[in-house]
Amino acid sequence: MEPAIRVRGIVNRFGRHVVHDGLDLEVFPGEVFGIVGGSGSGKSVLLRTMLGLQRPAAGSVLIEGQEVTGRPARELLAVKRRYGVTFQHGALFTALTVAQNVQLPIAEYYPVSEAMLRGLAEMRVRMVGLPAAAADQYPSELSGGMIKRAALARALALDPPLLFLDEPTSGLDPISAAAFDRLVLYLQRSLRLTIVMITHDLDTIFRICNRIGVIVEGRMISGTLDEIVRHEHPWIRDYFHGERSRSARGLAGTDG
Repeated sequence: MEPAIRVRGIVNRFGRHVVHDGLDLEVFPGEVFGIVGGSGSGKSVLLRTMLGLQRPAAGSVLIEGQEVTGRPARELLAVKRRYGVTFQHGALFTALTVAQNVQLPIAEYYPVSEAMLRGLAEMRVRMVGLPAAAADQYPSELSGGMIKRAALARALALDPPLLFLDEPTSGLDPISAAAFDRLVLYLQRSLRLTIVMITHDLDTIFRICNRIGVIVEGRMISGTLDEIVRHEHPWIRDYFHGERSRSARGLAGTDG
């Protein structure tokens, strides 16, 4: 099976500080791939590189076989239509309603009527479990969990097969985070999505990720959950064998 995303030999540096030093990564269709790493390991830099927002010093990124690295913005439009993104704090346009936020990417690519735009936006709002009234609300009127869902609705506006999630449960209480995890897993299965998720939330990792990539020493160690949990690297052992990890694994075992 060909990977949906292939990252080869990525080098990112800022001055003399090397963040990634020959990082490789493959994400296969239909999986939920979680990316973890310590503070300063370059998780967000890697995400920006995969999205074509950060040009690396070396290496390449292919999304569905299309080169992303170094291509002009206008040439990336067709690739960008194939993925949706949610950022850590939602990144919704505060002057627009939820429906208008969702309509933006649709209007950018398709010449559809206002009525159809409205209908498509309302469909996405319902898809992520928001009440119909939320479509006409502004981000400032929403709770943190609702903002996460509104951002997810916008990310799914164009029915993309790929979804990138940056710290999707950050700032949510445990109950809201668990509900969001269940929503992501439901959407992934029903829409047959391939998901790349940056997260530090061990509960999320054990609930929904099929494989994990751990950024250590500028490179990535990838594997299934079982493989990563058994890995001998000191940082991985500290991260996946602490008290919080044991609790997360127990919780994941009881989660439906």
